Amino acid sequence: MSIRRACAVLGAGRSSYHYAARRQSQAVLSKRIREIAETRVRYGYRRIHVLLRRECWPVNVKRI
Repeated sequence: MSIRRACAVLGAGRSSYHYAARRQSQAVLSKRIREIAETRVRYGYRRIHVLLRRECWPVNVKRI
């Protein structure tokens, strides 16, 4: 079955079928956040954000 026909049956667009996310993996960043949180247990997200900014991580508070 062709992609065009399968998408027509499902009611989905072909552009949605071919979509690929371009976002980079954040695994290294989340690992670093966990390391900071484990070593400095009393730090909250605001203080962890300050530490990450000092280490030159381009990160927003909402990601933490």
